[in-house]
Amino acid sequence: MTSTLRAHWPEYLIEAAGLALFMVSACTFGVFLFHPGSPFHAALRSDFTRREVMGVAMGATAVVIIYSPWGQRSGAHVNPSTTLAFLRLGKLSRADAAFYVASQFAGALSGVAVSWALLGSRLSHPAANFVATVPGPGGPFVAFAAEFAIAFVLMSVVLVVSGSRFQRLTGLCAGVLVAAFITFEAPVSGMSLNPARSFGSAVFAGALKPLWIYLLAPTLGMQLAASLLPARVKRGCAKLDHPRDRDCIFCGQASVAKRPGKVTFPAAR
Repeated sequence: MTSTLRAHWPEYLIEAAGLALFMVSACTFGVFLFHPGSPFHAALRSDFTRREVMGVAMGATAVVIIYSPWGQRSGAHVNPSTTLAFLRLGKLSRADAAFYVASQFAGALSGVAVSWALLGSRLSHPAANFVATVPGPGGPFVAFAAEFAIAFVLMSVVLVVSGSRFQRLTGLCAGVLVAAFITFEAPVSGMSLNPARSFGSAVFAGALKPLWIYLLAPTLGMQLAASLLPARVKRGCAKLDHPRDRDCIFCGQASVAKRPGKVTFPAAR
């Protein structure tokens, strides 16, 4: 694992930075849209409208991270459940998966810490509550089922699109789903999809009791998607966007500058 760390540490740092930036965006928009003292909260009078704006903001944030040069280098998993689903498919090594997951949790904690330093008591206000994900009125088991379902849908779409000729649209599809889930599903479970994202918020909000939902449900949902999809959609790589001008630590692709010619993606190992 030491040799893997020396070789791939830039990708691990990118994963941490990507989730940190996602959390800064989530915390910032959470305060702007839901804190009662915010002018945006007053201007948008319904919770549904606020969730729509939050959904668009977070979906756009995800898309920007995925298609950024950094995201194109690491694959922009920024989610332990996504990394573990790709591990199940044999698209990355155990060592890379371990460092990715550790980096993602570290990035989530760092992102919330930076946001708290910038936003202060507005982020800790009960209306924002560090954008913690908590079950809705249906309780923890309904929230678990909802998280499981949306994780299964998201990973299924990612695998189908990334294994097709529309691979470059994978990140856009993921962003659209994130926006839709926040708009329509958030009242049921808080809409996490991401164990590290929920962990980062829960630590600061003190909302650790329901954390088991957000650690298990997204992971199990994405594992099921990786298990059930037919082999023909499992080809491709563990990147949400895989341009030809980026090296890849997963499939071994060298950039066009290093290895000109047609790039083909090997089947899952």
